[in-house]
Amino acid sequence: MTQAQSPRDPDRFRMGPTRISTLVVAGLAAAAVAWLLISSFYYDVAPNLPWLPVITLATLAVLEGYAAVNTRNRIERRPGRDPVNPLLVARFVVLAKASALAGAIFAGFYAGITGWLFIERTNAAVGDRPAAGAGLLASLALVAGALWLERSCRVPEQEDDEDREPGDRETPRGRL
Repeated sequence: MTQAQSPRDPDRFRMGPTRISTLVVAGLAAAAVAWLLISSFYYDVAPNLPWLPVITLATLAVLEGYAAVNTRNRIERRPGRDPVNPLLVARFVVLAKASALAGAIFAGFYAGITGWLFIERTNAAVGDRPAAGAGLLASLALVAGALWLERSCRVPEQEDDEDREPGDRETPRGRL
């Protein structure tokens, strides 16, 4: 263990922002699996790709984008907005982190399928291209919405942060 990760360090369990590298690796792995699966089983099964997952992913992306705007306005205490519940913000962060990873996996999966469908010249493959392309776009929108929501849940920097000692904590009623 390094000095920063000692067993007594309270920050070792702190949740950090989602790493883009994690999302890229998950997406690439999902793309490879999708390519292998579709190239092996497409002609055996060959049903039309469903549109329901595309609609679901797009709806989640829109809802998370709306939550990002609303949460940011409430955290910044804009006029006409109620203060935000800290527990709700924590739940939004967990939702955003999970959605970003799920969106990256779906994006990789749809990218692998879309890439394979554009190589194939059959009528079935041509008919599945719109659903696969829309799934890829909806998945990328979900990743963007999730990262935006996660970013919106950050507490803005306080002007007097430089004056505070490292052990001081701010509460709604003042310093502890």
